[in-house]
Amino acid sequence: MPLGVLHQQANLADEDSLLPVINRRAFVRELSRAMSFAQRYTQPSSLAFFDVNNMKTINDELGHAAGDAALMHVAEMLLEHVRHSDVVGRLGGDQFGIVLAQADEDASLRKTEELAAAINNQPAIWKGKEIQVAVAHGQYTFSGKEEPSQALLAADQAMYRHKRAAGAGR
Repeated sequence: MPLGVLHQQANLADEDSLLPVINRRAFVRELSRAMSFAQRYTQPSSLAFFDVNNMKTINDELGHAAGDAALMHVAEMLLEHVRHSDVVGRLGGDQFGIVLAQADEDASLRKTEELAAAINNQPAIWKGKEIQVAVAHGQYTFSGKEEPSQALLAADQAMYRHKRAAGAGR
């Protein structure tokens, strides 16, 4: 098989099937790379985790096409507001992750809040209608000594703490 075809197939295997971001498998691989870099150069980086609030309600009341539009909105807002060195991925369903390269805890907390505000303050547009989309978020700053699964779990737990504190729905 020609090298170009193999490269194209590898890219397709890494892309989310709906959104212009990478899928979970590719995201975990990129997180592993960032963690190795953080450990080798003793330079912390962070993982931001986002979960769309009330996704079931959007799907039930407006339909799955509107839910897809809400997910697209979140993906586009995240991509628009991060650096080229950061990595955005869909971790599954209505959950997104971002590897914030060389971002310590203070920088990642600020960036995560900024991203959530950008998403929460700008509605998605579907068939000319505004859909209010809100996200819960969490973050975890890693040194690279952890496993990717530990970082993902810590960021997920931080997001759920934030969600409970805000009283957000699922």
